[in-house]
Amino acid sequence: MVHFMDIEKNKNQDEMLLLVADLNRKLEQIEQGGGEKRIAKQHAKGKMTARERIDYLLDPGTERMEIGAFAGYEMFEEYGGCPSAGVVVVIGYVSGHQCIVVANDATVKAGAWFPITAKKNLRAQEISIENRLPIIYLVDSAGVFLPLQDEVFPDKEHFGRIFRNNAVMSSMGIPQIAAIMGSCVAGGAYLPIMSDESIIVEGTGSIFLAGPYLVKAAIGEEADLETLGGAVAQTDVSGDVDYRVKSDEEALDLIKELMSKRGSREKAGFDRVKPALPGLNPAEVTAAFPVSRIKPYSMEEVLRHIVDDSKLTFYKKTYGKTIICAYARIDGWAVGIVANDRRVVKNGKGEMQFGGVIYSDSADKAARFVMICNQKKLPIIFFHDVAGFMVGTRSENGGIIKDGAKMVNAVSNSTVPKISIVMGNSYGAGNYAMCGKAYDPRIIVGWPTARIAVMGGEQAAKVLTQIQVASLKAKGDPPDKEAEQALFKKIKDRYDHQTSPYYAAARLWVDAIIDPRDTRKVISMSIEAANHAPVRPFKTGVIQT
Repeated sequence: MVHFMDIEKNKNQDEMLLLVADLNRKLEQIEQGGGEKRIAKQHAKGKMTARERIDYLLDPGTERMEIGAFAGYEMFEEYGGCPSAGVVVVIGYVSGHQCIVVANDATVKAGAWFPITAKKNLRAQEISIENRLPIIYLVDSAGVFLPLQDEVFPDKEHFGRIFRNNAVMSSMGIPQIAAIMGSCVAGGAYLPIMSDESIIVEGTGSIFLAGPYLVKAAIGEEADLETLGGAVAQTDVSGDVDYRVKSDEEALDLIKELMSKRGSREKAGFDRVKPALPGLNPAEVTAAFPVSRIKPYSMEEVLRHIVDDSKLTFYKKTYGKTIICAYARIDGWAVGIVANDRRVVKNGKGEMQFGGVIYSDSADKAARFVMICNQKKLPIIFFHDVAGFMVGTRSENGGIIKDGAKMVNAVSNSTVPKISIVMGNSYGAGNYAMCGKAYDPRIIVGWPTARIAVMGGEQAAKVLTQIQVASLKAKGDPPDKEAEQALFKKIKDRYDHQTSPYYAAARLWVDAIIDPRDTRKVISMSIEAANHAPVRPFKTGVIQT
């Protein structure tokens, strides 16, 4: 006899796997970069593509995690699009050392920098800085995309911040290696020269502040590309570049050699034992979590598909039930877990509490748990499926703002690594309390079911429709029911589009959209990266009690 719950789980799994298949189709398209013709043109010059370079560089058979694959998705379409922001960023292993690789994709507008390209490069450097990860730049870029220069060049978080970070990272002792494998022009020329070591490929690599045309226009001098900034000129004559090689392969082999000769550094010392698989099949996590926003599910069961031996040690299990706080191991790493629970429950007073909503007791519990994890030096994993904080007279009079602020304070000041997994909803201040992008998670990823916004599309559309209808009535032009419904649908459709995980990933609100079955890998690689950086002492500011 087939049990009803088994049927529901089969439906959950089918629906999730359809979303994963759609995710993979989108990724396959993005991985084509500028398309087959431009890839062929790159090969005709004797050059690998950005992804081919990364594949060659990384240790065979090792895990990797791509950051920002969807950056620029469905953006800048008036300029022909900007797949993956024209730059590929991957956390992986080179000569046994975990590092971050940043490779310009010259098949996308010759590797030119769009606004989102700058944001993605800065995110790569941020990950390197926070985790003390070595960073490797594979440079092949025409520089700033001139039609959008005002959105790329002058501000604090724009192009120039890259070179400021080069200097800061070097002072911190973070290894930086740059290979000039194509164009490297204007301000972009500072990046490889401000790296610790630089390599240039003969015949295809060039680096200069101004190319032949600009030199001619500026000072009237005629000079060819090789004389200005080719491999021989920049190694034998200027001495700007440290190594000259004859091919992409030789450059990448040299990077492997340089990476193989590194001393060990101080680490954070996060606890790890021999990993164990979950007792519940980790591949069946897709069956435990429903795609539908209205279906009930057990967050505890979802977690048992992710943690080692499916073992959870709960903190204050019977108090503040709309947030689960627990200790566990994931791929051997000891962690603290803070997870929203969407089930409707009764609190200690026998009152009903809506699932996925943060109440005062839940916020109080989570704030204290975050503090304890910092005292124990445990990385914290946040699993988001939150509608926000509870509203209404009872909650306001009960101090929900004070208790929410307590949780936000603890998360803000937490110094142990924070890793966020947006599984479902991540709405309003709940996003903040659960360590959304503004709260410096070391890594933040979303499942294909993720939604990030001030509130859900349905609620937002109702509010905005009411406001617009009231405005029209005040002007003496009230809409009929059909017009009101059309207005509601228009607003809801726009809002739903803006809350999708792809919209968020395009703007780097999340670092990646992942197959839920890869959650353990992402968490483990993120903690391994974080283990390279010592943890600062934890302290909070003023907290109302």
